[in-house]
Amino acid sequence: MVAMKRTYTQDLADQAGREVTVFGWVNSRRDHGKIIFFDLRDSTGLLQVVSTPKQGSYNAASKLTSEDVVKVVGTVQARPKENTNKELKTGKIELVAKEIEIIGKAKELPIPINTNGDEIDEMLRLRYRYLDLRRERLQRNLKVRHKVVSEIREVLDRENFIEVETPYLSKTTPEGARDFLVPSRLQKGKFYALAQSPQQYKQLLMIAGIERYYQLPRAFRDEDLRADRQLEHTQVDIEIAFVEREDVLSLVERLMIGLIKKLGKRISTKPFPRYTHKQALEKFGADKFDFRDDKNDPDELAFAFVTDFPLFEYDKEEKRWTFSHNPFTSPDEKGLKDVMEEKRIGEIGSLQYDLVCNGFELASGSIRIHDPAVQKQVFKIMGYSESEIKEDFGHILEAYEYGAPVHGGIAVGLDRLVAVVAGESSIREVIAFPVTSSGQTSVMEAPSVVEEKKLKELGIEVKKINKE
Repeated sequence: MVAMKRTYTQDLADQAGREVTVFGWVNSRRDHGKIIFFDLRDSTGLLQVVSTPKQGSYNAASKLTSEDVVKVVGTVQARPKENTNKELKTGKIELVAKEIEIIGKAKELPIPINTNGDEIDEMLRLRYRYLDLRRERLQRNLKVRHKVVSEIREVLDRENFIEVETPYLSKTTPEGARDFLVPSRLQKGKFYALAQSPQQYKQLLMIAGIERYYQLPRAFRDEDLRADRQLEHTQVDIEIAFVEREDVLSLVERLMIGLIKKLGKRISTKPFPRYTHKQALEKFGADKFDFRDDKNDPDELAFAFVTDFPLFEYDKEEKRWTFSHNPFTSPDEKGLKDVMEEKRIGEIGSLQYDLVCNGFELASGSIRIHDPAVQKQVFKIMGYSESEIKEDFGHILEAYEYGAPVHGGIAVGLDRLVAVVAGESSIREVIAFPVTSSGQTSVMEAPSVVEEKKLKELGIEVKKINKE
């Protein structure tokens, strides 16, 4: 088979006189009797194509409808000056079609894609997400996401980090949300948990001597859904050995400033202002806040750090102390003695820090506990028995005993970050295939009933619930 030499529309602006082959979708079609115009859309832009009875393409052009997928061979020519389109990169040229091949004929679409999409029912948009993604706004959002990811990787690579993947199938851990459980076929009656975060794995990597780690993992949490929360999300996970809080905050600030500059947005205040947790609550009434003067300006990003969170918070339902950030967060220097003596528990400060922007919490992290005695004491304050500590955390406590460096890091919520820089209010608009507000997946219609044969193979029996 001869390879097809393709030209993208974005590369045609100064190619008048050249014969090219282009591929794409029919964005719109206009029949003026003896001349047919249609706009061809590919991932790089729009191109006006023209066909008249003089060309062999006219018969095929007359049969085109919106969203047909086509191959067009033709010659690029300059448009008459009065017909140029200043809104398009290709607005000064058009393609005179010599050949048109209809590759894929399109039925009438069940949803319009030439609008913003906000007027369409969410369930319908996500059922036809592969069509919804043809929308200009979502195409733009996914390109922004790609730029964000590319820049993050480039910066961290320059800073001598290495990307290391950690498992998704893991053991249930107290990360603050319900786990998604995965049954084991080989060990019936036992379950994996989908990782809520790589927290323990990245700490184990520090002990392993991987001093500067990052990855962009998926995190799975069975939580109630909202505009800034999905059942699975992507993190920018960073961990560093032999580090202090200032090192982490400085890295994050450099990362964000470089990223926002590359995206053509502006940061309201540099360096990023800092508030203690107490100051944030007193000034803004919350630990995530928006201090912009004009909160309707999506191109202005107001970053701030929040520090000095309490180490513990009291769970009134469980009637016990629990962690404020995660159970591996280190107490501050003053609070270390109180942890070991179990005194003034509600007043113990931590080395947790958050990054907030325009009212969203974009990142959270801390300096971690690296002393097994301190870690065991934190678990004890939270109400874990000796046997529970050994069962749930014995592996990491043992690892600490083989020489653990001081270490700390941060996890940036990629979906939230992209939503903020793209000016979207919901992270669903920057995720290719999100779930609905009720937890149903795009297109695939999961969760779904599993056939009895598969359940039997896994040793699982599903009991019917009487809805009455």
